[in-house]
Amino acid sequence: MAAMSDAPLFQTRVKDAWVDYNGHMNDAEYARVFSLAVEALMDRVGLDEAGRADHGYTIYTLETHLCYRQQAHRGEALAVALTLLDSDSKRLHVLFTLTNADGDTLATSEQMLMGIDVESGRPGAFPEPVAAAVRTLPAVGEEWPSAAGCKIGIRR
Repeated sequence: MAAMSDAPLFQTRVKDAWVDYNGHMNDAEYARVFSLAVEALMDRVGLDEAGRADHGYTIYTLETHLCYRQQAHRGEALAVALTLLDSDSKRLHVLFTLTNADGDTLATSEQMLMGIDVESGRPGAFPEPVAAAVRTLPAVGEEWPSAAGCKIGIRR
């Protein structure tokens, strides 16, 4: 697998409409930012609009675990980094990390993504050009990220 990369996958700013009654980015908007990061990932592996049409292939989100760490504020610059945790012929297990301009982690989203053959509507193996691009994604190193693999529950 490829080495970790510091280059962001996706960048944006906290839009006015994303700020809630508490004066910071609403929790639903974090999910929006991570959804936009999935679209950026699809673009990166060749599944932009043209690639989806050419291959008859897309990616669906099967599961997501979003963890909030710090607040994001109106106009704040945001960047999303990608770490490929694992993959097989049709699935990607990824960790997205949302940071601000100071590099502070604001949130993480661990996701399981599934490749889908559009015609059948069923899971299918990545087309070879997409599989080749997946192999170049920034991958987890020897140390598993502490934000990945967490389970939710009340500690007693």
